[in-house]
Order: sequence, then structure tokens, then C-alpha cells
Amino acid sequence: MSKISSLPSLDQLPPPARAAFLLDFDGTLVDIAPTPESVVVAPGLVDTLRRLRDRCGNALAVISGRPIEQIDHFLPGVPYAVAGEHGIAIRHAPGQPIERVPLPPVPQAWLEQADRLAQAHPGMRVERKKAALVLHYRGAPDAGAALRRVADEWVAATDGAFHVQEAKMAWEIRPAGIDKGHAVEVLMQAAPFAGRSPIFVGDDVTDEDGIRMAVHLGGVGFRIPANFPDPASFRGWLARLAQGGNGAWGG
Repeated sequence: MSKISSLPSLDQLPPPARAAFLLDFDGTLVDIAPTPESVVVAPGLVDTLRRLRDRCGNALAVISGRPIEQIDHFLPGVPYAVAGEHGIAIRHAPGQPIERVPLPPVPQAWLEQADRLAQAHPGMRVERKKAALVLHYRGAPDAGAALRRVADEWVAATDGAFHVQEAKMAWEIRPAGIDKGHAVEVLMQAAPFAGRSPIFVGDDVTDEDGIRMAVHLGGVGFRIPANFPDPASFRGWLARLAQGGNGAWGG
């Protein structure tokens, strides 16, 4: 882990009464794992997030490419709000219904071809979402280029309704126009986030939209590994915020 002095200064943050944290999950709060199901929530993370949520008046959200149900599984009752599937699904508060953007369904022909591709490329994994399809090739790295060609062929026939989103060792074919920036914008319009300065942290190209929107709204965005060497460093930094660091974030 890097020295504390190499991490973002607390002077870059708004005080707790004005801060809103919007955090990516995979590769940010938790280490990347071989499969989405095998990620491990590090000891102490749940307590850290609950303390941070208390300090920020509940203004803590997780914005993930995963479905909301998966975030609930790994962090049950921890974030106040959750945006899943890169902003396609948003739950603004605990116990509230999930709001979904009306989007076109993934064509059945894509799903069937994706299954055939998985059979042809051992180690490849197909992830089906309600409005998207992900081709994971971490277990079959040589298949990456071929899968991208297929994905490009699919979206070319949709007249702009879908696009290919690059992720870590994966191609996600998803509806155009909805991303993590959209999720940040929507969440920041309602309590307890409204009127605060967003702090977005992520690690992947899919997080760049969230970072840009946070900056646009007067907040800040941090990246792993540019600002934090790895998720462990970020978790340590969050723990210090939650427990009381210095300046406006002192205990």
C-alpha cells in the first residue's frame, strides 16, 4: 500500500455536511475477481461505509454496472442509494422501488449467438442483464478481438440504439445514452444528495462518465490507479475519513 501522503489530500474534499460519495463497486470498493460472483468484501469495509454514510448525512451511493440485486447481496443495507447497470436502474433510498429507464430489450438472436460463442471459446462467460449483454473474456483472453467484432456487428444493425462499452476484459453491449454520468446527475437531484458536492471514485473506462458529471456539478472525481494505487489503498483512505482524518474531516 502507498504512503498516506501520496493519496488525495483531504483539502480537496468538501466538508462532511456538503459531501456526497458516489462509488463504483468492482475494482474500487472490492478487488477485481475472476468472476463477478467470486468477489470478496474485505473485512471492515461494511463498517467503514456505514460510518461514512453517518458522517455525510446518508449521502452515500454505489453506482455499478452490476444489477442492484447484486449490490444488495454484497452490501446489504449499506449504501443509501444504489444505481445499477450503469444507471439503467436506480433506487433512491432504502425500501423504495427501483426505477428503470424504459429501454429496448436485448435481441434474442444476440443471446443465442453469445451462448454459441461461449461454447466455441472455453473460459468466456456471458452475463445477461435486463437491458444489456456482457461478453467476458478474462478466462479466454485470445477471444477478445473476435468478440469485439461480433459485438460491433450487432450494434451496427441497431441504428444507434445500442453501443459497445469497453470494460476490464469484457465488452458490454448496452442501450445508448444511459451511463454512470446519468446516474450521478439523477441521484444528485434528490435528498440527501441535492445541494452537496459529489465525490465520484472509480477504476474503469465505464466510470469516466461519472467522473465528468461529478466535476461538472462542482465536485471531484478520483481514479484507481491514478489517485489510489489499488482498491486496498482506497479502502484505507475511506476508513480514515470515516474515523476522522484532519481538517474539516477531523473526528
